[in-house]
Formats: sequence, structure tokens, C-alpha cells
Amino acid sequence: MVKSNIQIIAGKHRGKKLYMADKETTRSSKNILKESVFNTLQFEVVDSIFVEVFAGTGSIGLEALSRGAKYAYFLEKDRDAFKVLNENIKSCNETENSKTIFGDSFENIWSVVEKLQKNREKAYFYFDPPFAIREGNEDIYNKIIDTITRLPKINVEKIIIEYQTGIDFPDEIGKYTKIKTKKFGKSSVSYYE
Repeated sequence: MVKSNIQIIAGKHRGKKLYMADKETTRSSKNILKESVFNTLQFEVVDSIFVEVFAGTGSIGLEALSRGAKYAYFLEKDRDAFKVLNENIKSCNETENSKTIFGDSFENIWSVVEKLQKNREKAYFYFDPPFAIREGNEDIYNKIIDTITRLPKINVEKIIIEYQTGIDFPDEIGKYTKIKTKKFGKSSVSYYE
């Protein structure tokens, strides 16, 4: 585990450097991309709930909390990344306002949805999966489309997908419509509502 050059851009934790697992399984969202996402969301973030589906370092959910989100769920299945994620949450003093869930994100997302339904809440769902070129992840984008199709609209504020540039996500995924896409070199971000 190493301190990285990834840091919180704005809000109460601004400038806070995050730890990163010292291996190939996690790649963190670029600062320019992260800044763009939060410029797009602006004040919507305040008092919102964030679900970071492939959390890695947790930089997106922690950025949301730093900017005034009231709660964040972090889903991660890599053991080392999960340890680092918990360290980052601790170092930002956000253990009260967040929950980390270890295991398969495609399975664990439904326990989060259940909780949202029980509390009659909506959330922002942020998907930043491992790139499809990684072994064992060839069908990851299809799984994401399938998962999004099944997300109940009543619990969704917005869906944001960060993915490998060159992959085409459809304009419609189930009940959700793409409202914007931005490219950042090897990564792109699309927004659905």
C-alpha cells in the first residue's frame, strides 16, 4: 500500500492524498476526469447518496463525501484494494457516512438497492469497471448493461459509467437515456438518467 498522487480535489478533504494498492488490479480515475464529473453534477452532490460500484481506492465516493454527499456505498471484490479502500475512508474520517461491501459488485449491488428501497432513497450509481481487455473481464460491459437495465428507476438519481474509450454504450439502457458523454484520452464517461 502506497500513498499515491491521487487526491481529493475539492470540499472538506481537499488536497488529501489517498492510498493505492501497489498492484495492477486498480487504476484510479484521472483528476481531470473526476473534476469533470463533479463539475457536471455540481450542487446535486450535496445531501445525496453515492454508490461506487467498482470502488478501488474509493476516490469517487470520497470526492462526493468531501463535497457534501450524505452517504456513500463502496463495492469492491479485490482483497488488497478493499483493504486500501478502508484505509482511505478511515484517513478521511468518513467511516460514519459510508459502508464498504466486499465481494462481487454485480451481486452486492442488490443489497444496496434493497436498503435504498427500504429507506425510500435515490442514489447516484458510479460504474468504473476494470477495462474489458483484462483477462476474465471480456463480458464486463454486457454485465453492466444488464445490471443497469434492472436498476429500479425509483432509486436512481443518475447513472455514470467510466469506461474504455472506443467502447460504445447504447443511447438507451432499459429505462435510462444517455444524456452526455465526454472523452479523456483512454477513458470516457457517459451519464444516464
